[in-house]
Amino acid sequence: MAFQCQRDCYMKEFVTSVVSCCPAELKQEVNGKKETLKGFHVKLQDTILFPEGGGQPDDHGLIGDVPALRVTRQGPEAVHFVSSPLEVGQQVQVKVDWERRFDHMQQHSGQHLITALADAFFGYKTTSWDLGRQRSTIELDTPCVKPAQLQALEEAVNEKIRAHVPVTVQLLSIDDPAVEKVRSRGLPDDHAGPIRIIDIEGVDANMCCGTHVSNLSHLQVIKLLGTEKGKKNKTNLIFLAGNRVLKYTEKSYSTERSLVSLLKTGPDEHVEAVDKLQKSVKLLQKTNLNLLRDMAVLIAQNFKSDPQRGNFFSYHKKEGDNEFMGIIANELNSEETLVFLTVGEEKGPGLFLLTGPSGPVSDMGPRVLEMLQGKGAGKNGRFQGKANSLARRGEVEDFLRQHFKHHTSEEE
Repeated sequence: MAFQCQRDCYMKEFVTSVVSCCPAELKQEVNGKKETLKGFHVKLQDTILFPEGGGQPDDHGLIGDVPALRVTRQGPEAVHFVSSPLEVGQQVQVKVDWERRFDHMQQHSGQHLITALADAFFGYKTTSWDLGRQRSTIELDTPCVKPAQLQALEEAVNEKIRAHVPVTVQLLSIDDPAVEKVRSRGLPDDHAGPIRIIDIEGVDANMCCGTHVSNLSHLQVIKLLGTEKGKKNKTNLIFLAGNRVLKYTEKSYSTERSLVSLLKTGPDEHVEAVDKLQKSVKLLQKTNLNLLRDMAVLIAQNFKSDPQRGNFFSYHKKEGDNEFMGIIANELNSEETLVFLTVGEEKGPGLFLLTGPSGPVSDMGPRVLEMLQGKGAGKNGRFQGKANSLARRGEVEDFLRQHFKHHTSEEE
């Protein structure tokens, strides 16, 4: 069976009737979290909302005033997931999200064109493809595509677009001899009805269930962005078609203007300017690291030279790191002194290090960890880790002083 969306891919509104409506659930991922929506599966007499298939995502749209959140195919029928029930037998107006639909038509027809010419020019077969939200990918059965081949392929596909080549749909019976002559990766197990052929005149005839443009001129333009290494000696060819090229250009130009303002140079000098900035940052980081190391040594030496130093040392520095704390601890290196060091935001997250006599450190470490809401572990007179909050640092100092003083009094 061919749905109305396949018979007329350009139809935006359609009146039909509700055949069935039953409770259902939809599992989806929102912001990285899986959730289950309760709703209803609705079957219509016919539909202009394309159910996902052939590498093409499903359409979105409205059935009456109820959003269709997902459309899937079950044998010869399309199943629409909606959040509210619809009355069986009622007439409904179905509206397709045209921007999404036309984007899918452009990308899908663009894929057919690229696939056909990559095969005709270089013998590179398409083994799969992915219609992504921002860019699409064609997996080619070749370990690499040379830059000159990529350029020739891009010029060829755009030449076909400029030539206004018609794209037609044929419906053939499964036993028609013509079926054997078309390109195909096979039919789904639950396929029913005639075979649908997408014919790009003089270029390609391909078995496909998806929605397509009626003329290559509707693709506007195709841009091949480049290639990436694929799996098992294959190459992923990344492309944009139609309106995606316009959006990509607009976004790129906006980024270019922002960089001109930030870097104070023209677009042609951006790469050189960023390279200089990166080298400057690396030099500053190296200088800063050396200064922190020198500072750590001086802090430790200053404490050791203080005749009134006592046996407890505490220090905090916002810009430090684990190495900074480690240098101080190693310089002090005293079994008689308890050292408590922290780095990071004063009332925010950071790092800590508790070092000194192994007995007290082992006893007090877990309590310090609890007060700093952190994670860590210790052994051999050192307990260290990450703190989710250094807001209670002062309380930790008081606890350590009191506990360590009590411990040394007991030893005496």
